[in-house]
Amino acid sequence: MKQVYLDHCATTPIDHRVVEAMIPYYSGDYGNASSIHGYGRKARRALEESREQIAQFIGAKYDELFFTSGGTESDNHAVYGIARVRGDKRTSKIVTTAIEHHAILDPVESLHKEGIIAKLVKVDRDGMVDPDDINRELDDDVSLVSVVHANNEVGTIQPLKEIASMCRDRGVVCHTDAVQSVGKISVNVQELGIDLLSMSAHKIYGPKGIGAIYIKKGTKIESFMKGGSQESNRRAGTENVPLAVGFAKAIELCSRLMEEDGVRILRLKQLLRQRIAEQFEEVIFNGHDTKCLPQILNVSFDSTKRLVDGEALIMGLDLHGVAVTSGSACTSGSLEPSHVLLAMGRDELTARATIRFSLGRGTTEEEINYTVDALKEVVERAGKTRKN
Repeated sequence: MKQVYLDHCATTPIDHRVVEAMIPYYSGDYGNASSIHGYGRKARRALEESREQIAQFIGAKYDELFFTSGGTESDNHAVYGIARVRGDKRTSKIVTTAIEHHAILDPVESLHKEGIIAKLVKVDRDGMVDPDDINRELDDDVSLVSVVHANNEVGTIQPLKEIASMCRDRGVVCHTDAVQSVGKISVNVQELGIDLLSMSAHKIYGPKGIGAIYIKKGTKIESFMKGGSQESNRRAGTENVPLAVGFAKAIELCSRLMEEDGVRILRLKQLLRQRIAEQFEEVIFNGHDTKCLPQILNVSFDSTKRLVDGEALIMGLDLHGVAVTSGSACTSGSLEPSHVLLAMGRDELTARATIRFSLGRGTTEEEINYTVDALKEVVERAGKTRKN
């Protein structure tokens, strides 16, 4: 049976060149980067060179990038770190959107229970937020605005530059979750004008377990992990040098391959969309047609035309060797429909009958054609056409 991996937004296979770059720091160059002896200094040099390389890639300064355990920690750091600086929770407000990753929504909900005002701004049917809706929420009580750069389920790219400009005019800290966009499209913190940015290595063929947060110099934010002075007192804990080196190598590869990968993957996405549209007249393509990541195609079966068991779709494709998901990998075990699709106006049955295809560096045209053929067979078994 053919094996096809179309879940690159959940995680990517680690590039062999990344593994090769990491190996020396697991064996010979294993020193603690906080130690002052030779072993430690060698590890520290590798750590700081990695930091510099990643910072340059997103247009940040060397001392504005701090390593974390991944995107979730970076998001949590941004939300809790800014909220705790504010002090009086009764006069503090966080503005975000209804389609954020749960790494943003859950901390915001937790803080709301502690007394902080939380405002979730709506999106349109393409998953796009209106900057004017954000602007209407900006008042003296707002401590943080957090808007995802590109949504992890439907891929819609938000008008972040305009939103950040509004925040800057009002003196409000602006954060973006760029976990799905860094390394796939151009992301420059100076051009966007943001104060905080979250990113992760395992979405771009790097190792799991490491991410980073960009903190613009001068931004007042509390440390998230306490217990040591590592990461310039931003995050306590022994620095993971091998993973940092792997992250930097993945970034290096993206800097060379991103444009070429993007063009090829977009062509394959267009082929996938075309073939699905030819086979199924009852599908809805979720996300903005043009302002969207090249690797994501999110497809729902319209419940007014055909009833499809979403779980049966995923499992059916898996039986054909095709790996996809219904939405975020962090909630794929949930029986609840996607909060993103519901926020975009899809009904519950349609939201459940959804597949997120996310293509990657190794995806081929043959795999796309195989996937559509497999999907046709699965839908014929799992779906039931509705008669008007």
